[in-house]
Amino acid sequence: MLTAGAPLALAYGKPELLAAESSAATNSLVRNGSNPVAKVAIVACRSYGPAVREALAQSFDLLGGIAHLVKAKTVTVKLNLTGTAFLDFLGRPVGETFMTHYATVRALTALLFDAGARRVRLVESTQSKAELAATLALADWDLRALAALGRVEFENTRNLGQGNRYATLQVPFGGYMFSSFELNHAYAETDVMISLAKLKNHVTAGVTLSMKNLFGVTPNSLYGDQAGSEDATGGRGPLHSPRGFERIKLPGLKDGISTTDPTWRVPRVTVDVCAARPIDLAIIDGITAMSGGEGPWCRHAAELKFTTPGVLITGLNPVSADAVGAAVMGYANPRAVRGTKPFEICDNHLLLAEQAGLGTADLAKIDVRGLSLEKARYPYG
Repeated sequence: MLTAGAPLALAYGKPELLAAESSAATNSLVRNGSNPVAKVAIVACRSYGPAVREALAQSFDLLGGIAHLVKAKTVTVKLNLTGTAFLDFLGRPVGETFMTHYATVRALTALLFDAGARRVRLVESTQSKAELAATLALADWDLRALAALGRVEFENTRNLGQGNRYATLQVPFGGYMFSSFELNHAYAETDVMISLAKLKNHVTAGVTLSMKNLFGVTPNSLYGDQAGSEDATGGRGPLHSPRGFERIKLPGLKDGISTTDPTWRVPRVTVDVCAARPIDLAIIDGITAMSGGEGPWCRHAAELKFTTPGVLITGLNPVSADAVGAAVMGYANPRAVRGTKPFEICDNHLLLAEQAGLGTADLAKIDVRGLSLEKARYPYG
């Protein structure tokens, strides 16, 4: 049976619980960020058929397995749908270009249950008032097949969803822009957080990989264009720039943040939210994807192309996984400063994350397993 995930009776807002949440996040950052050598796996995968499960299993083995991470746990998987327009793009299905592909979700879910996960919750904040399961059905996802694997739940995290109140998650290092975030209960009521991303460029952030994927955990109802309404479905314009959204007070925004420049704001929001809601397992789908931008709406800002890198990239630290992802995309220095590709017009959120203690983006300190970077490299330009 498909379930939506009943809320747990947590009294968010109590000081002692906020302290516990902050401590948990800090512990996760220490676990993921303090190792001098981070492990990241690159495995070849050329199609979305049966090879996906085999490649994911191989990548997990290269990391030392995932049973210790997920056994008897609630595992939350943040998808990357970037809207609900499921029309073909660049002559390919959206799962092959800019959205999470069903095949990667089914393979991942099966492997999570094989490793002993108690339940798997798929989450995304969509621009639709429909339940997430209904939206995925419109995209021709086989929900019955997913349900047959084990206890699978779905949550549209654009607002309260199935929860009674928002969870306040603190940014342990104090934050660049935000000291805390108000998020859907699903992001707090979980043991393990997985970011399932695509290997893409981003017009405002340079690249959008496992870390930038979490930009979308911020609920539309609080951080979107129509903030202040539980019916809100609009995008996150106020996070990009406050211009035109002066009436909206963003929860957790630090005093003194006055810049309206999205190329300064977006990288810092990305780091802050990944600190508040740490990623325990980063998975980047580079089987096929797109270069130039993050979706069809970027066609007027960049030249968009269908890409076929033929790889899956996984890591227990999202900063390191994204650094390897950037290197696979042909960018020699994932720690590059503004003005250097792919960060020509924006600050580098990977470097900001490293400076905040979330992990290393230094390729010399990352243990790349499986395919070498030289063999995996697929220049995006």
